[in-house]
Amino acid sequence: MKEVLDRLSTKNPVRINSTAALVADTNKAAAAIDRQRARKQDQKEPSARKPGLGALQGADRQDLVITPWDLLGSFARATTLARQGRGRGLAEHWQGLKYCQALATGPGGHMALTDEGQSPELSYRAMQARELGRAFGLAVAERTVRNRFPDHMISTLEAEAILLAGFARSGPRPSLGARPRPDFFIEAWRPGEPSRIFAVTVNGNHQKANKRTAKADRSAFKQLARGSERAEHFHLAEWNTTPCLLMSTELLALGGITVNALQAPGEAVLPASSVIGRGGADAVLSERNLVYAGAVKVPADGRKGRTRDGFLIPRKELGWFGQLLARTGAASQLAFAGAGTEIAQYLTGKQGHKHYEQQTFAGTSSVRDARHTIGATVYVGTDQVFRLNRVRVEAFSGIAEELYDLLLKGQVEAYRARAYALRDTYPISTTAPLWGPVSFGVDGTVMALRILPKQREDEKP
Repeated sequence: MKEVLDRLSTKNPVRINSTAALVADTNKAAAAIDRQRARKQDQKEPSARKPGLGALQGADRQDLVITPWDLLGSFARATTLARQGRGRGLAEHWQGLKYCQALATGPGGHMALTDEGQSPELSYRAMQARELGRAFGLAVAERTVRNRFPDHMISTLEAEAILLAGFARSGPRPSLGARPRPDFFIEAWRPGEPSRIFAVTVNGNHQKANKRTAKADRSAFKQLARGSERAEHFHLAEWNTTPCLLMSTELLALGGITVNALQAPGEAVLPASSVIGRGGADAVLSERNLVYAGAVKVPADGRKGRTRDGFLIPRKELGWFGQLLARTGAASQLAFAGAGTEIAQYLTGKQGHKHYEQQTFAGTSSVRDARHTIGATVYVGTDQVFRLNRVRVEAFSGIAEELYDLLLKGQVEAYRARAYALRDTYPISTTAPLWGPVSFGVDGTVMALRILPKQREDEKP
């Protein structure tokens, strides 16, 4: 069991593939997708995709060196509001823990799937590709944004949780339907300054591609092409101003797990929030009923521009969108720490306010009832005891107590200011005394794992 925990806290390189050839191969896959749809008469014109796709540059395209536990930590932090509280339970809060034994160092020294990771139950194979693909893709996307804005904090949020507040369809259970959309938004922010927003799509696959695999049949290329379609359905202020990052992870690549990455440029920014008043993140958020059908105006050279369906945030609503990101981010931080009804204050009705406002059934919800001092910081959060190879282990996720208290009080602006001031004070190690693998976030969050002492016979249930 100690070997498993050691693997989780060992840094390994992850291959990044981002080249001009990848752009060309993605375009070929996109053309093949359009031809196939035309044969099936699903559409008459090529799909709208993000223009200007290119490779990552400089340090962004270097191998990602990271521990498996940090990968799972990135995934956990970004998905705590999955399904906005409907049926939130232990399996949802700790959805990354199922992969504790799936990752290790491969033959070439790069991170790869273990034997167990390569042979999931058939019913879980698609889930593994989706979730681990997201974990790797998000880690690369977050590093890219940090590289570009090193003096900013970043927040990663599920796009559905954000878009519900402005575009949810009416009905007993608000939803976005099958409308194409990005998977995540990454906000690079600094108190009192405008924020930068990136739309992110992430996918994964188990294809064992080789030299004989046709470009049109490569899962990674097709996933990037479809990701480009989904990214093209979100715009800030006007068409084609929002930067995006597209990721497709090949879990069974010959040289070890490989993240194929592309980007599209953009300079969209959100205005700096007002610390006080209705425009500040402390103010209660109102919902919007924004137009989706024909909302995006696409200019055309020498011709009248066309309109497309899409999630467009009008320029006059950019301040509201920034407020939405900040408050949903606050809810996500509280959810990561296992808070309950306190989360509801930050969410609108369409985002799931009433689901967090109500108590959940006993035994199904994560509860903020754990407190640990790790290094010089007191963290409060939630824990879960489970078994790996018949050994009892404890997982803990939490946030610095000082930041947690500010969020409980609804003081988002003060929380952001304090989180930014403390960003360089947290440990950067991959383990901690009395713990095994530990993932420290510069935002004051932590996710840790450790083996529990053996129970005496008279203590066993």
